[in-house]
Amino acid sequence: MIYTKYEKARILGARALQLAMGAPPLVKPSKEATPIDLALEEIEKDVVPITILEE
Repeated sequence: MIYTKYEKARILGARALQLAMGAPPLVKPSKEATPIDLALEEIEKDVVPITILEE
């Protein structure tokens, strides 16, 4: 799915917060990956567990 820059920023922030609070990552983390890096990789691979509803 193609997200607007606003949707992408909101998803990135929300997923990074989830990962920082202990949610399991859906991609294999590298040793130095931050929650933001993991969230961005999940968005790029389209495996992020957040849904955007269209109106």
